Amino acid sequence: MNWISNYVRPKINSLFTRREVPENLWVKCDECGTMLFHRELAEALNVCTNCGHHMPISPRDRFRTLFDGGIFVEIPVPKPLADPLGFRDQKKYPDRLREARRKTSEEEAMLVAEGDIGRLKVICAGQDFGFMGGSMGMHVGNAIVAAAERAVKQKCPLVLFAAAGGARMQEGILSLMQMPRTTVAVAMLKEAGLPYVVVLTHPTTGGVTASYAMLGDIQIAEPGALICFAGPRVIEQTIRETLPEGFQRAEYLLDHGMLDRVVARKDMRDELGTLLRLLTGEPPYAHGDLPAPAETPEPAAVP
Repeated sequence: MNWISNYVRPKINSLFTRREVPENLWVKCDECGTMLFHRELAEALNVCTNCGHHMPISPRDRFRTLFDGGIFVEIPVPKPLADPLGFRDQKKYPDRLREARRKTSEEEAMLVAEGDIGRLKVICAGQDFGFMGGSMGMHVGNAIVAAAERAVKQKCPLVLFAAAGGARMQEGILSLMQMPRTTVAVAMLKEAGLPYVVVLTHPTTGGVTASYAMLGDIQIAEPGALICFAGPRVIEQTIRETLPEGFQRAEYLLDHGMLDRVVARKDMRDELGTLLRLLTGEPPYAHGDLPAPAETPEPAAVP
């Protein structure tokens, strides 16, 4: 009896017991509901392989695929006051910051980096929607100013990837002050004659859209990105009218002249490399760094 209980029964149970699968191995697409294996999703740059829906991607992961060889140097950003208003809603503001830092492994909602795109030095700033909705606080303002100052010093373009739910309410008027402050930073680039390209990702809303996100020399958006000041639900409730299909989405804004182009994430690196070289007057980048073929003389005509 002991042999059956201690050996046979556990062996049979092991054959029919369902193995537990870690929850983080599969990701459900918000658009089509397809379950995507996490490795395949990462290889596709967080774009659904079934419907092409562009899911959020962290600035650090984006920069690894954007810069040549995935190599970039992080630019330090001055730290603002931790809790200038002593704000508290359901949680204390410092507690929310600690939770966001633990969740994203980032210090704040914007990362600034320097590297090469197609052998052209570029400064990039990227907002992380996973960090308190990418909200624009004093750190974001400091980051954009630091990025603009670095671009002016290095005499190179600035590319900004916007993704935000608007201003950070926990910083009150200090957050709203970043709108004119970042506008001045963009003006520094224009005075220096340096390109400023904005890539609008899903979603870009509120005070971010009302300031630095719409001041680029060239405005690019990822497919399906929501770009607006007030969301469509708020507008519908205000005017009591049904909005057009795709209203405030990237493709709708492109058709109505508010964007220059809509570019898929997998094509973004080549697109930016081409545009930045055009804006800076540099010769086109040769893929693979191959030298231009030598001109061969035409064969002499046979008499």
